[in-house]
Amino acid sequence: DYYDSEDLAQIVVRAAGILDADVRPDGATAIASRSRGTPRIANRLLRRVRDYATVRGDGVIDEHTSQVALEIFEVDSRGLDKVDRYILEAIIDKFGGGPVGLSTLAIAVGEETETVEDAYEPFLLQEGLIQRTPRGRIATRNAYQHLGLRPPEVDPQGKLL
Repeated sequence: DYYDSEDLAQIVVRAAGILDADVRPDGATAIASRSRGTPRIANRLLRRVRDYATVRGDGVIDEHTSQVALEIFEVDSRGLDKVDRYILEAIIDKFGGGPVGLSTLAIAVGEETETVEDAYEPFLLQEGLIQRTPRGRIATRNAYQHLGLRPPEVDPQGKLL
């Protein structure tokens, strides 16, 4: 189950107290919104942002500091990281938008099949960035738009978009 941003922001504030980190409500919200609905990821991002705020800033985790740090760590506004984007780019660039089988996709991105299926695919599906079809994974119109690409006139399954 995924948590909403409000609950995750509370988790970030609580964890910041344990870490003795100075987090502002807007900073907690910025971290929570990029945490993929997962407390474990929220806590990991909090530690990384705290380290950034300590080294490069004044130690205060506000919205601006959170956004700058997460951009440096390549976590975008939707919570996608470098590997998520690499998976989407592989489906689009290497396989024409799909369909592509899981094992072929895993090889293309240099990850284990189980890692792609268990760690990356659920969030990409939840966000509507990929679809799982009987013939393989396909990139959705949403994926193209998120990456700043023009979607094809016809989707990979042969239906008009």
